[in-house]
Amino acid sequence: MNAVDRFLNYVRYDTQSAVDMGTTPSTAKQKALGAALAEELAEMGLYNAHMDQYGYVYGWLPATAGCEGIPCVGLIAHMDTSPAVSGAGVKARIVRYDGGDIPLDAEKRIFLSERDYESLRKYRGQDLIVTGGDTLLGADDKAGVAEIFTAVEYLIQHPEIPHGRIAVGITPDEEIGEGADHFDVEGFGAAVAYTVDGGELGEIEYENFNAASAKVRFHGLSIHPGSAKGKMKNAALMALEFAAQLPPEQTPAHTEGYEGFFHLEHMEGDVNRALLSVIVRDHDRAKFEERKALLERIAAGLNEKYGPGSVELELKDSYYNMREQIEPHMYLILRARAAMEAEGITPMEIPIRGGTDGARLSYMGLPCPNLCTGGVNFHGIHEYIPAAALDAMAKVLVRLVTAEQK
Repeated sequence: MNAVDRFLNYVRYDTQSAVDMGTTPSTAKQKALGAALAEELAEMGLYNAHMDQYGYVYGWLPATAGCEGIPCVGLIAHMDTSPAVSGAGVKARIVRYDGGDIPLDAEKRIFLSERDYESLRKYRGQDLIVTGGDTLLGADDKAGVAEIFTAVEYLIQHPEIPHGRIAVGITPDEEIGEGADHFDVEGFGAAVAYTVDGGELGEIEYENFNAASAKVRFHGLSIHPGSAKGKMKNAALMALEFAAQLPPEQTPAHTEGYEGFFHLEHMEGDVNRALLSVIVRDHDRAKFEERKALLERIAAGLNEKYGPGSVELELKDSYYNMREQIEPHMYLILRARAAMEAEGITPMEIPIRGGTDGARLSYMGLPCPNLCTGGVNFHGIHEYIPAAALDAMAKVLVRLVTAEQK
């Protein structure tokens, strides 16, 4: 089966993850695809192909004769899709793109247009896999799964190609930042690995944000407005006052590249209680710590103004920049460049304005940079992927795992 057919099969499974569920996987439906993937690996002939109790799928391909001494390399992707947009009933279809607008749902006047997405221009003359306009597509990261499985199957079908041991791992819950929570690094057995979870063809990523999440809770005092002078403490207004002290130019809408930000994701409240959910991001570790310190200063200032306990700040680090873990293993990046160039793909090394499983795994003893899938516009109804990119990345992975280990 080729990568395109695999991908079209996988997106039929609804694997949307969900925040704050307290279980792994966060949604039981992820295990439906996980079970199918484990069965597929077993049918291919991978050793110990299975899905564990947490929904992680593992399997490994033994080294060819004479290559047993080559350190094991891992290939990792995730099966869940973003909580932001539904992944149920995905109506994926292949369209030939020759310019203009692609009608995703003409009746509802939902189009994929170059006016809104300039990236389309570079794909004129190609077959694109698009959505039906009411769900995301799932290229993040079912494309990565399809590419890994296709590459491994090719190696099984061509035993004359020498390679070391290859480990395959598919994770749940990456989209909610929990994809590495129960990853069995020791059992996986790889010395190094790659996540296949990036964007447009050619991307190689080994830098990502340092990330933290903040829950800011405000405790007010409700009194009848007619007799509130000097007594009422309005939690909703305190929340607005807190948010107003965040630098307005340091938001996702005003930053790019290596620039960090504060992102107010959610707010709710009334006079008695209010809540802000804020995420903090920065590639630079020192600046990251400064950002967290600013939140603490704002909270302390409001407690001084409104009284102790008025503001509770809960800060939690999510992941760190993988660069410091990858730098001692830069041959991984050199090999990825070489594999792409051999397939006629121009490598592009860019910082991730987000995170991947690989970031956390790199701090768990498994150096793990990230590679592209070829997908575009993740986490929305305008997501698409060039069909040719799926096959191209499968070929890159074959070259990557058969190259001589340094």
